[in-house]
Amino acid sequence: MSGTSIDAIDAVLIQISDQISIIDSHSIQIPQTLKDTILGLCSSGENEIQRAFKLDRELGHLFADAALALCTKTNTPPNTISAIGSHGQTIRHAPHGKNPFSLQIADPNTIAERTGITTVADFRRRDIAAGGQGAPLVPAFHEDVFKDGNNNRAIINIGGMANITLVPKSDMPTLGFDTGPGNVLLDYWVYKQKNQKFDYNGEWAASGKIDTSLLNTLLSEPYLTLQPPKSTGRERFNSDWLEHQLLNFSHLSTVDVQATLTAFTCQTITDAVAMCNSKLEPSDLVKEIYICGGGAKNGDIMSRLQTRLPNTKVASTNEIGIAPDLVESVAFAWLAHRTINRLSGNLTSVTGAQAQRVLGAIYCGN
Repeated sequence: MSGTSIDAIDAVLIQISDQISIIDSHSIQIPQTLKDTILGLCSSGENEIQRAFKLDRELGHLFADAALALCTKTNTPPNTISAIGSHGQTIRHAPHGKNPFSLQIADPNTIAERTGITTVADFRRRDIAAGGQGAPLVPAFHEDVFKDGNNNRAIINIGGMANITLVPKSDMPTLGFDTGPGNVLLDYWVYKQKNQKFDYNGEWAASGKIDTSLLNTLLSEPYLTLQPPKSTGRERFNSDWLEHQLLNFSHLSTVDVQATLTAFTCQTITDAVAMCNSKLEPSDLVKEIYICGGGAKNGDIMSRLQTRLPNTKVASTNEIGIAPDLVESVAFAWLAHRTINRLSGNLTSVTGAQAQRVLGAIYCGN
């Protein structure tokens, strides 16, 4: 898995029987030069096809490196692995229009060839072909693994973008959608101002003050008022978008901008929780929220969310069995398991697809 934060390639080795057992994990950091190359393909530019397919092969090798390193780390022969589930690296997500599409790269042919392991990839496009948005796909996994028959839960992944899954205790359909930016704007701003890849524990943001006027400007983004199904990405929330929002706020200190961006992420998540609660009985609202992704390690974000949701437990997914930085990797291993067993991987209530479908393409191992 490599998400919209573009910080690392995360691999996890799991065993699936009646339950999921996590054996071990491994992560390869993405160098800033490679991140810049990836970001350069997230918007239109010159010679895109050649740049994209060269990067496709390069990332294929890196994903294979991550898988093989994990096999070595765990003394697991590659020929004992049933499948690799590779999400790839998203470079475009355009789920609207006459011919919607979503593009992830990291050549699965290269992964299968290098590792000898059957590789499942390209999960999103079958859902789009069936009329869905192709995202988010992790809610089906959240429903399968985190459902609790006694409580309505929300699972919130805060990566580059953030998404929410309402996992109901009853048989009502699971709801899920992208809430907006997670860490993407925070990471951009702290890198620009302090040359840091991220704001460690949110400490810089916590030292600033929220500017209400800027926050309201950010919250006026039309995407935020759309009803689900909906999904988004760097095509909408990116450095150009942020710099445009900041045109009338040059008087603000850089740290106050960071504090306000953090408040923006937290407010959009809080609003998403309210939207989920609107589907529930007033006496049975969400009482538990579990956070995964890099945002779970940001103490400022976690504190702000708890303050905004005083009657709701806010904790990391550690409390329900999976470390927050492994949830999405485990999800795509789970999706690969579904695919090779010809089981569906999408939820129509989340993506808007016409029906549940077996997702992904299978690239056979050696």
